Amino acid sequence: MNAPSNGEPAIRTEGLSRRYGEVQAVADLDLVVPAGAIFGFLGRNGAGKTTTLRLITGLARPDRGRAWVGGLETTNGDGRARSQFGYLPQEPAFYGWMTAADYLDHAGRLFHIPAEERRQRVDELLRLVGLENASRRKIGGFSGGMKQRLGLAQALIHRPQVLILDEPMAGLDPAGRRDVLDLLEALGRHVTVFFSTHILADVERVCDTVGILHEGRLIEVAGRAELANRYASNIAVLEARAEATERLPAFVAELAGQPWAGGVTTEENTVRIVAADVAAAQDALLPLVVKHNLPLLRYEWARPNLEEIFLSLSEEGAP
Repeated sequence: MNAPSNGEPAIRTEGLSRRYGEVQAVADLDLVVPAGAIFGFLGRNGAGKTTTLRLITGLARPDRGRAWVGGLETTNGDGRARSQFGYLPQEPAFYGWMTAADYLDHAGRLFHIPAEERRQRVDELLRLVGLENASRRKIGGFSGGMKQRLGLAQALIHRPQVLILDEPMAGLDPAGRRDVLDLLEALGRHVTVFFSTHILADVERVCDTVGILHEGRLIEVAGRAELANRYASNIAVLEARAEATERLPAFVAELAGQPWAGGVTTEENTVRIVAADVAAAQDALLPLVVKHNLPLLRYEWARPNLEEIFLSLSEEGAP
């Protein structure tokens, strides 16, 4: 399993659009997912995530626009593109009477994998997803988390370059979610992982790149750290050590008189500064701390979490 090595993005779309009746499910989607990324495709329920994934995988036809996976177009009916990706739908269907090993063997036959290689691949994947001890159990008795892990193994059977997953943690209990997230994090070292979700904590935990979809339109794409920096707060938080209590009033008084300080509040030994000019505050704040000989336990610029960024953007509908 390797990410694309030909310099192509793992996934690329140009003007991808699809309407269902009066609903514009996806509108003029231009998206680039770099090879090797763990990409979280984030949006509220009904934002158009599943439609986008179906268009990218060739399971639905766009009204206009094109999509490529690993450099091969998926929107023109070219069957060769299917070898580039593994796909796990939001509600995967299994043959409950099959065992896990039989199911993966069946999936391998669909990709015309030779018998000996297929047997080795089935064993390898069952170990990878932690189902080697359940290989001869019927799938009908599997938990939700076990079925999702089996679905991931099925999506990987042909050694794809890209893994495309639609809401892979939906409906799982906390233990099942943890198992699948651990697996995605491990897989990210070998393949490009692109998954849709509305669960922000999952994206925050494993993704390095985030795309936010709102009412069928892509309103933001950036690295997770870049997003936090771009929407960084203008609030600095300082927590002084207990022995500095007597020095705080003079420090706060001088701080309040600075032109870049829009507001200063204190609570016990913690000072919060709302900066009217962030750059000026960052330059002047620490020298002021040193001037007052104020020993600190904490100094940080408050950063919004992904939930705050997502809610802000999706409420506005645009960056």
